[in-house]
Amino acid sequence: MSYKGRMEKRTKKRKKRFIIIFPLLLILLSGLVYGSYLTYKAMAAADQARVELERGGKSDLREEVVDPGKNNISVLFLGIDDSESRGFGENARTDAIMLATFNLKEKSVKMVSIPRDSYVYQPDRDVYDKINHAHAFDGIDGTVNTVEDLFGLPVDYYVRMNFKAFIEVVEALNGIKVNVPVSFSEMDSKDNAGAIRLEKGLQELDGEEALALARTRKLDSDIERGKRQQLIVKGIIDKAASISSVTKYDNVIDALGKNLSTNMTFSQMMSLHKYATSGDMDVESIEIEGYDSYIDNTYYYELDEASLEEKASILRQHLNLETQAEQAE
Repeated sequence: MSYKGRMEKRTKKRKKRFIIIFPLLLILLSGLVYGSYLTYKAMAAADQARVELERGGKSDLREEVVDPGKNNISVLFLGIDDSESRGFGENARTDAIMLATFNLKEKSVKMVSIPRDSYVYQPDRDVYDKINHAHAFDGIDGTVNTVEDLFGLPVDYYVRMNFKAFIEVVEALNGIKVNVPVSFSEMDSKDNAGAIRLEKGLQELDGEEALALARTRKLDSDIERGKRQQLIVKGIIDKAASISSVTKYDNVIDALGKNLSTNMTFSQMMSLHKYATSGDMDVESIEIEGYDSYIDNTYYYELDEASLEEKASILRQHLNLETQAEQAE
């Protein structure tokens, strides 16, 4: 095999394991649970976590409801900073926003991270503002509507988790291994400044340390921050896939059920597990280009319009939406 061929094979292998967002761990666990007890707990956790959108089960951009087991779908993943110390409650801002499209025939996933300071139109308030303010003012529904308007495609499902779930899951796994890219200090989950100090290099992280690496913003940019979050999620999934203790799965399911909300049913989550177990699955990360901007002395991240439209077109094609639109003309 040529050098180019070996590199392409290696790149493809990395992409298969490059699952970006933490809630996909729930999908992984749904396939790993065994025995009536864990299955029951997983179903109960999913039922506890289920919160329907105000619009009901169908996006206004869909002609009919889509089923993950039969159709291509999109899922919006949201990480929320609703720590007790900050007291935001239901008005918490989104700290991580990722949109994923799932193509059933290809068993492929495409994901794009949306920087939290992105300057976008928010239809529920009819204003341009930081995208993380959509949740603060209009909750999940406002964020879903904003993302649909931004990409011009339906958001079929959402998964919302908070920082507490992040910490508890890592703790339930007895820590994760991550190659920390840079030495830094960061506040802990209770906002104690400088409470967490990490050195560069491969090491075992506990829940607070993993959260510090995921949330720190002062090192560089939201784009690089997204890449660090990807490292952590990979560490979580690698650890979850390797453990054999039923007790650990039990604790992870408890952590997710208490700190996660979604409009997906347990059977729909189980349908998505087909992607994780497919030998040919390809998971690709997509990045929207942009630049720093100040409007009325407030910092925003301006998304490059050409890059945004290009990436939105890729996601629409992945859902076969543009093909359907062409056939309808």
